[in-house]
Amino acid sequence: MRRVQQVAPPPGTVRRAGSNMPLAMPDPDDDEYPYPARQRFEEARGPWWRPTTKWGRIFFGLGILTVAGVLVTGGYIFKTYLERDPRFRISGGSNIQAAGLTEVTRADVLPVFGEDIGRNIFFVPLSQRRKQLEKIPWVEKATVMRLLPDQLRISVVERTPVAFVRHGQQIGLVDANGVLLSMSAGSMTKHHYSFPVVTGIDGGDPLPSRKARMAVYGRLVADLDSNGQHLSEQISEIDLTDPEDARVVMPEAGADILVHFGDDQFLARYQRYKAHIAEWRQQYPKLASVDLRYEQQVVLEMTPGAGGAQTTGDDGKPIGNPMEVSGPAAPAKPSAGVKAESASKAPVHKAPVKPKPGKDKNKKHTAVAQMRNAVPGTSRQSGTSKPGQAT
Repeated sequence: MRRVQQVAPPPGTVRRAGSNMPLAMPDPDDDEYPYPARQRFEEARGPWWRPTTKWGRIFFGLGILTVAGVLVTGGYIFKTYLERDPRFRISGGSNIQAAGLTEVTRADVLPVFGEDIGRNIFFVPLSQRRKQLEKIPWVEKATVMRLLPDQLRISVVERTPVAFVRHGQQIGLVDANGVLLSMSAGSMTKHHYSFPVVTGIDGGDPLPSRKARMAVYGRLVADLDSNGQHLSEQISEIDLTDPEDARVVMPEAGADILVHFGDDQFLARYQRYKAHIAEWRQQYPKLASVDLRYEQQVVLEMTPGAGGAQTTGDDGKPIGNPMEVSGPAAPAKPSAGVKAESASKAPVHKAPVKPKPGKDKNKKHTAVAQMRNAVPGTSRQSGTSKPGQAT
């Protein structure tokens, strides 16, 4: 007889009986079976909204086209309704609202919207109208918006004048960007403006050039007022012809002194001027100009000629006939570091030397005085240092 050895089936298999079946087969219920039973019998499915048949896909595409056509047609009908409905037409100037108008009047604003009277509100070019409004000199910024059904609203921010500007014999206003502003004398009186008068700003100059000059003016005023004393109120006139040299007219007792402040260190130079102006005017009654642009010296320029002009002192009384430098020396003893020279010479930039006796006989009539090391140890307020502190 033939002996058959029975072998235990491997894990995950079961023994099958029968002559035509293998002794062991994989058990689908076993955890180690590579594919779960449910997964083996499931078929692949697509999204729920995607048709599975050819005719289903055709009807689905036609439905999408129908919906798109309905939406486009409805949008066109609605747009035509808005454009043609008379309720959205601007009937007149009363449909235009304006806010922020002080110096600008409605008569200045309404001509900008002249073409829009009778026009549908949706056809008004808001961006173009805003740019046209900002071309009005007094308008710095403007916004335009639609208010349904038939209103336009304008909001204006006007420019702020910072100085008077002189054009020949006429006085106008100018803002910090160099934009020239016109205003009647009555309106100026009503506003009680108390600005310095600025010269050197011409309407024919390009706007960037005027803006650069007004930037110098802005720095000068801000520097003088930085200590809270509002020193800029003592300035009468500022010449900004040269952006690198702010020439300020300072009113003094009996005369106006032209002071060269340059383009920086305005407060320190103002304090130097106030600390010594009384002394300078006492020594040089014909003093006309003071140049403070140099660190170690101050250039004093006298009035040209020796005519019969007369200068008054601080008390308002006449000092006497104007000084004439035709002899060997100046009429008063100069303070330390100050030297008188001929007005025909250009201002000397180098440090001056002490005057020698008998060397001034050939001087011409008017004098230019220089003070060496005229920077006093002053405080932040003008007039706190004593005359004669120059080294």
